[in-house]
Amino acid sequence: MYAGQGRRTQAERDAITVEIGYALFSAAFGAAVVFGVVAGPALLFALPPGVERMLVLFGLALAAPLFVARVVSVLLRFRRGASPVVVPRSSPGTPGPQPSQPGRTSPDS
Repeated sequence: MYAGQGRRTQAERDAITVEIGYALFSAAFGAAVVFGVVAGPALLFALPPGVERMLVLFGLALAAPLFVARVVSVLLRFRRGASPVVVPRSSPGTPGPQPSQPGRTSPDS
């Protein structure tokens, strides 16, 4: 992503930190939901011990790869789509950027 470009700026490091946090949080949430859906009945109702064990293990078997897949997919998408945001700076005598809404003019015009 940033290979060969020197040191990262603080904004780039912050963006990476936020993206890692988002990846971990969303993966944990998704894994918890899947585990709850699959293993929830075993934890809520009195089922035969073999069925309870099978549901819990199946829930774990689905939740763990989902967690890893979600983290990897979010971080790879960030790496592919990340480009440093360059905000044009205007010098003191030049007007700023044009407004983003059509039909509106800046107060300077």
